Amino acid sequence: MNEWTRKSIEKANSPGYLDELQEVYPVAQEAQREIDQTVIEALKQMYDGGDDLALIKQLLKLEKFPIKDPYVAFLRKNERFLQYNPQTVKRIAERIRSMGFEAMIKSVEEPKEFNRQIGTLFSKWIQGIGYPILPENKLTAYNEGIALLEGGDRQLMEFANEILGCKLNKGLDFLAKVGETYVIGEAKFLTEYGGHQDRQLEDALRLLEGTEGDAVRVAVLDGVVWIKSRAKMHKQIRGLKLKDRYTALTALLLKDFLQSLLQSSR
Repeated sequence: MNEWTRKSIEKANSPGYLDELQEVYPVAQEAQREIDQTVIEALKQMYDGGDDLALIKQLLKLEKFPIKDPYVAFLRKNERFLQYNPQTVKRIAERIRSMGFEAMIKSVEEPKEFNRQIGTLFSKWIQGIGYPILPENKLTAYNEGIALLEGGDRQLMEFANEILGCKLNKGLDFLAKVGETYVIGEAKFLTEYGGHQDRQLEDALRLLEGTEGDAVRVAVLDGVVWIKSRAKMHKQIRGLKLKDRYTALTALLLKDFLQSLLQSSR
């Protein structure tokens, strides 16, 4: 088993793991989404007036749709799909009207779910742990220790592909330069076993499966994946046959890992 994977299992099954993890993934009461009063008034008129098409069209413009429905994502892509599918629009509108207007507004104003904030929380944490954050031209010339590449997940991916030859097809959560070594990583906080969470783990592990490019690859994993158990997730992580430049570890050990790379490069 990879040294850092073993250390991560020990860390997560020791006192204080979740207490420390809150520094990386703080859980705070999020403010309600703000909907302009003029929009609420317009929705009220559409709701009372019985115009299903206008009501759904307006609701699709909001950040959060009031109900979960597998057809909504398709309808968001283009307004013409509303015209093409009147029975679907009617069905969805009936579900929304059955809620009542106040419940509808309350639903669209709900804060974002925690799972949708995880990537942002990790980015804020890693950018605040003391490493300089540099644009591309300065990062490539940097040789004074550990630094992070400035930019969003797509910019990090493009640097990894164009400069490092990694041939990635999705964004990264961080890209660091440690001495003369580049490190690319993806972070996941896995809160439960099964379903979507299993797919999230597999998504992170795909980064470790790639062999292209000149970078150390890291899956930064936290949550139930580290709990000693017979669960599929834990068996998967224990069974990884990781090469020297491929590592799965908890965020709580990431600084130690980067420091160890720096020391070994000197």
